[in-house]
Amino acid sequence: MNCIRKAVSALEGAVLLVLCCLGPAFAATTTVSNGDAFRKAVAAAKPGDRILLEPGTYQGVFYFERIKGAPAHPIIIGAADPKRPPIIRGGTEAMHLTSVAHLELRDLIIEGAKVNGLNADDGGSYQNRTHHLTLRNLLVRSTGPSGGGNGIKLSGVDESTVVNCTVEGWPQNGCAIDMVGCHRVQILGCTFRNGGAVGIQAKGGSEDVRIRRCLFEGSGERAVNAGGSTGMSFFRPKPQWFEARNIIVEGCVFIGWRTPIAFVGIDGGVFRYNTVYRPKRWALRILQETVAPGFVPSRNGVYSDNIVVFRSDEMVDAVNIGPNTAPSTFRFARNLWYCIDSPGRSKPSLPTAEKDGIYGKDPLLKDPSRGDFGVRQGSPAAKIGAHALPNGQK
Repeated sequence: MNCIRKAVSALEGAVLLVLCCLGPAFAATTTVSNGDAFRKAVAAAKPGDRILLEPGTYQGVFYFERIKGAPAHPIIIGAADPKRPPIIRGGTEAMHLTSVAHLELRDLIIEGAKVNGLNADDGGSYQNRTHHLTLRNLLVRSTGPSGGGNGIKLSGVDESTVVNCTVEGWPQNGCAIDMVGCHRVQILGCTFRNGGAVGIQAKGGSEDVRIRRCLFEGSGERAVNAGGSTGMSFFRPKPQWFEARNIIVEGCVFIGWRTPIAFVGIDGGVFRYNTVYRPKRWALRILQETVAPGFVPSRNGVYSDNIVVFRSDEMVDAVNIGPNTAPSTFRFARNLWYCIDSPGRSKPSLPTAEKDGIYGKDPLLKDPSRGDFGVRQGSPAAKIGAHALPNGQK
């Protein structure tokens, strides 16, 4: 049987290589207007093909397995008319993708699923991981409405991008985007609002995740949960003795939330060039939820070049430090801290000395009430905060 599987795998690889070399000359565009036609078109898709959905409502669940494009020739599933995006509605999960590769979803509305709006995974085996998945211009809304589901669930997903998507109204005990064992994932220019406990979570061995130029607006617990708590059998590819590593959050705006960032069982992460406006309890948390033998304490975090504007009756403590962590390994630099109602109380108590911090100076934000978090001329925060993120930041 192993010989047969290897032969089949080699044949699939050869077919994909040939199709990739042939390029888009053999690609097809199929326009569909109902669920059955949609399923048939995706099942028959080849690298470079485009499946376009006419405006209307398509009742989930849509389950697609092993749908594979090729490098430079992804299979694209999207709207026939991006100005009138189709709605994929309902089901336990509106759409579920398993072991797909070089696939792009674009210009779709996903709503009303009972658990997860969109689920992409490896079918329970990291050897069959999903990779090179792009989610572009999606609106995922009204998932749940209660329980532990998520707007977008990613498990065993690598080399993938979520760009210009909006997630709103996810379950109270869930996440806008929940990643378990995901690697080399970028989340760019997305909006998360009016949802449950967590905005973005990366845990279960997730590594090299970049969250860039996103907007987090809400009243949940943790806008970004860098790490978390994962059962041993769910780590991908297997436990590496950290929940997450090299999680970078940069150029984002955070409005509300109990804390914008929680470092939880992490082995290295960066929170930089962000603007944090009126956090409801802390500017950051350092926690350890997985305490199994061999796991590193939450360590090696960097909090730099941020604007933190807060009220003394909301953000009582800047940092929340839990047991079994290594707060002395965290570094702070060049952050501006400004207490709106009492500027003299702006300087925070941090676990290590901050380098070149700015305390008690109004950053002169342009118009927070209207969502403009740039700074006015003469601001002491001209070179820090979300507006100042260098384009070439690495």
